[in-house]
Amino acid sequence: MPAEGVTTGQPPKTQVRRVYRKLDGFLLYDKPRGIGSNGALQHVRWLYRAERAGHTGTLDPLASGLLVICFGQATRFAGELLASEKTYLADIRLGQRTSTGDAEGDILEERPVPDALPDIASTLAGFLGDILQIPPMHSALKRDGVPLYRLARKGIEIPREPRKVTIYSIALEGMSLPQLSIRVTCSKGTYIRVLAEDIGKALGCGAHLSRLERTGIGPFELKDAVSEEVLAGLSDAERLARIRPAEGLAFAYPAVHVDALSAAKFCQGQSILTTAPAPGEYRIYDDLDRFLGTGESNDQRVLHPKRVLLPAGSAGNPN
Repeated sequence: MPAEGVTTGQPPKTQVRRVYRKLDGFLLYDKPRGIGSNGALQHVRWLYRAERAGHTGTLDPLASGLLVICFGQATRFAGELLASEKTYLADIRLGQRTSTGDAEGDILEERPVPDALPDIASTLAGFLGDILQIPPMHSALKRDGVPLYRLARKGIEIPREPRKVTIYSIALEGMSLPQLSIRVTCSKGTYIRVLAEDIGKALGCGAHLSRLERTGIGPFELKDAVSEEVLAGLSDAERLARIRPAEGLAFAYPAVHVDALSAAKFCQGQSILTTAPAPGEYRIYDDLDRFLGTGESNDQRVLHPKRVLLPAGSAGNPN
């Protein structure tokens, strides 16, 4: 180290302040294994220098696959995807039960995997439809404000009520004992690790989840997502080109167009009359085909704003 008062001849290091910007839209991101959803979100937000961002549906560090990241006002429409069905490709290790239900836990029990297993296709078919799952202790669910996984790390286990979830489809993708690969499409709130354990129980040998990849959320598919390696190597303009408009998150609702006066009122949070053919929620566009947000229409065709995208007055002046 240089003595006090002695200069090294090098300029002092200065920290460049990162300037964040407003962005609206969403990105289909292929989250790698080894990082949690929030860590992935913060990394992508840093790459984009986005002021505000959120994601739709948590993936554990063990899991990889499709993570939809929303920027700016698009976060208002994230609830549509949170409630959407999800599709997973899951590897199940038969013959071993673990403390967490996945490969990160300690092995609690080992059993031999018989060469002549029960008919696997029939076993899987038994999980179709509405089923009950007991949420695992190693989950982000909270009891009195404390995540269950924190209690589990202290060796504390508390009773959990079974929850109804729906398995829309489940199929065997491959088998090389003691490993099975399945593809599952399921409802919000389904724990694939619990499903893996229950499949192992039904086969009589126990099991845990060894690998998980999310391949679909609602209408979006992993094949259209950008990987971390690709995203990091893009220019800023190329990254921006990957962002999709927020209206894509309101995919479940039909579109209704309104005139300039009604559009301005809608953007100011006022109810308007529309040509909506039936009660329900709609995507609202102005006469220039700009997406304004979503609203809910009643049986008198009065539409109440639900989520407004554009700031008040941007669609025109009602006066």
